[in-house]
Amino acid sequence: MKAGMHVMVTMAVLLLTGCVNKAAKPDNPYYAPIQPVQMQQPQPVTGSIYAAASGMDLYGDGRAYRVGDIITVQLTERTQSSKSASTTVDKSNDMSIGAPNVLGRDLSVFGNPLSASMNSDSSFDGEGSSDMSNSLNGNITVTVHQVLPNGNLLVRGEKWLTLNQGDEYIRISGLVRKQDIGPDNMVESTRLADARITYSGTGAAHDSNVMGWLARFFISPLWPF
Repeated sequence: MKAGMHVMVTMAVLLLTGCVNKAAKPDNPYYAPIQPVQMQQPQPVTGSIYAAASGMDLYGDGRAYRVGDIITVQLTERTQSSKSASTTVDKSNDMSIGAPNVLGRDLSVFGNPLSASMNSDSSFDGEGSSDMSNSLNGNITVTVHQVLPNGNLLVRGEKWLTLNQGDEYIRISGLVRKQDIGPDNMVESTRLADARITYSGTGAAHDSNVMGWLARFFISPLWPF
């Protein structure tokens, strides 16, 4: 029995050790800025005041709409959830069987009447509650990685901050409608479809808030007790 327990604990430890997430690193190619598909070739100088290579679009609104353009995402995420449950069950049974009577006399065995009684009482009382809230504010500038056939923009990017106790980073990706982009090329994160937002860090400050693998084992479903 003890040998089986040791084997189970060893296997669980190895499993949890393998599930430990690796620390993120900067310069992930998935979030790296993408270069425009086609660069405009410099036009020869003809002596005219206007040059096509450096001309400005006087009729455009300046908003991003091409691959490689830059968009600033304003993080305005706020979530709050609350859940509570309460269950009470009470059940009671009481049953009594009197001694049978034959010809006016109670039947008995060795002088003991043939009667029986039974009662049972069971109850259950359970209560649980959960309350969680999160908020994320700030700005992150991303680039357009793809323009979909319907005109929506696929944007991705990351921001890394190196602090004295480690690094903090924000990664974001999602789909943006051109109509939701402001004149200053800013869009709220709540306007992103299929958004993926990650905010985390590395270093001593981050590691101190992470539960160890042995502690996770004792609160995981693998622990049978």
